Amino acid sequence: MHILPAIDLKHGKCVRLRQGAKDSATVYGDDPRAMALRWRDEGATILHLVNLDGAFDDADAENLRAAEQIVTALDIPVQFGGGVRTAAQAATLFDLGVARVILGTVAIEKPELVGELVVRHGAARIVIGIDARDGNVLTHGWETDTARPVIETALAMGALGVERIIYTDVSRDGMLTGVNVESTAELARATGLKIIASGGIGSLADIHALRAVADAGIEGCIVGKALYEGRFTLGEAMAA
Repeated sequence: MHILPAIDLKHGKCVRLRQGAKDSATVYGDDPRAMALRWRDEGATILHLVNLDGAFDDADAENLRAAEQIVTALDIPVQFGGGVRTAAQAATLFDLGVARVILGTVAIEKPELVGELVVRHGAARIVIGIDARDGNVLTHGWETDTARPVIETALAMGALGVERIIYTDVSRDGMLTGVNVESTAELARATGLKIIASGGIGSLADIHALRAVADAGIEGCIVGKALYEGRFTLGEAMAA
C-alpha cells in the first residue's frame, strides 16, 4: 500500500483546507518545489498534487508553473488533479511530465470524455477522483451535491475503462479525525477497482486500519495535514 504525500496548491503556495472549504486554507509553504523534494528525499514513491484554484474555477497559472517545476525536479511519478475539464488540459499536463491526471467534476458531467482519455492515454494514466459526503458524490470543488451514490458512480467509471479511483470523504478531509475505512473498503469490494483513500488521516493508527483491509483493493492513501503538522513522519507512515 503506497503512501502519497499531498501538495495542495493555492496561488502558488502549499496549503491545506478543512472539509474542502476554500476560505479555510492554512499555508504551509511558499515553495512547492522544495516541499516536493522534501517528500521525495524522505522516501515518497509517488506525489499527489492538487490545483485548488482550478477546482474552484479560479485563475491557476501560478499553480501550473509550480507543477511544472515539481515534475521537472522529481524523479518519481506525480499525479495531478483539480480543474481538469478538457482533453487539451489533460494533454498539456502529460506534456509537462505528469504521470497521472485526475478527473473529478468533468468525469461526472461528461463521462464520454473519460472514455476518450482512457483510450487516448491508457487506463493507468487516467484517475477518477470521487469526493463524497454522506454517500453522495460532490463536484465543483466539493460545493455541489449531485445526489449520485458513490458506488454507482464508480461502477459507471469502471465501465468506461477506468481502473483507479481516489475516494475522499470530504467531511473528514483536513480534520485529522480518521479516514473512513469502512466506506473505502466497501467501495473497493463493490467495484473491483484500485482505490486510493483520502481524507482524514491523522495518526499511524489510521494507516494501520487501512492496511488491515488493503486486500479489498486499497492501493494506497493520501496524507496531507498530518505530515505538515508533524503527527508522524513520512518514514513512519511507510513503515506502518
